[in-house]
Amino acid sequence: MSADQPPTVPSLDEIYGEFDLSHVPAFAGGFINFGYWADVPADRPVSEADRIGTEKELYRLVLRRFERTEGQDAVEVGCGLGLGSALALCEYGFGSVVGLDIHPEQVRRARERNAAVRDAHPGRLDYRRGAAERLPLPDASVDCLFSVEAAQHFPDIPGFARETARVLRAGGRLALTTFFATGQEAARALPGLLPTYADGLDLAHVADEVAAALEGAGLSDVRIRAIGESVWAAYDRYLGQVPELRDMWPRRFLTAYEKGLLDYYVITADRPGSP
Repeated sequence: MSADQPPTVPSLDEIYGEFDLSHVPAFAGGFINFGYWADVPADRPVSEADRIGTEKELYRLVLRRFERTEGQDAVEVGCGLGLGSALALCEYGFGSVVGLDIHPEQVRRARERNAAVRDAHPGRLDYRRGAAERLPLPDASVDCLFSVEAAQHFPDIPGFARETARVLRAGGRLALTTFFATGQEAARALPGLLPTYADGLDLAHVADEVAAALEGAGLSDVRIRAIGESVWAAYDRYLGQVPELRDMWPRRFLTAYEKGLLDYYVITADRPGSP
């Protein structure tokens, strides 16, 4: 296959339906994200254990954005297999964590994969089906809302922003991380380079427009931080050292980053008011 003919990838329904992206070696471990690689040594080969560790570290990077977690009620939007929701409960002491995913197969898998954690913490970890723009939660019912490498799939970012403002309690916080386009021109260019954009698996949301949508929904103190320097190059180094991964489509993300078309971001925003 030539460089002018990028490989196709499954649709969103296929990739989280019977086929599960966690079975792809590039996303080993079940957390299904590109990872946060700041602490991975650059002077030795990267092991699969290192790779899985970076996926956990991406979750921790997000969860540390909350000033308080002990006893708080949290929701993860786009939980996938639910391992991040379980990590949040076990490591950060939330009073409750609800993992939401739009795909019923992922919700089923999440319940199965995390049955032991749910049994060990009765009533504190739940998984439900729900869309980002229609969260199945009451008004003002959540202290902490987080999302890890899922918002690039959300079809309606303003709708997600409005729902976030609705379900957060006064003083609550949103923390999310994923990759976004750097501008409108970059957004138009991404489908020509990355098959996940060409096939509609990822949507070319622009980072500044996501932040503006959060502000427009009434959230305050919106902060955006680029962390691509701790994601793309090290992830590509891992792919390059594994023979079966060397020619996979995820390697094109480093090219997109180096061309200035996308970056990886952490975004936080607060619901005004006192808890």
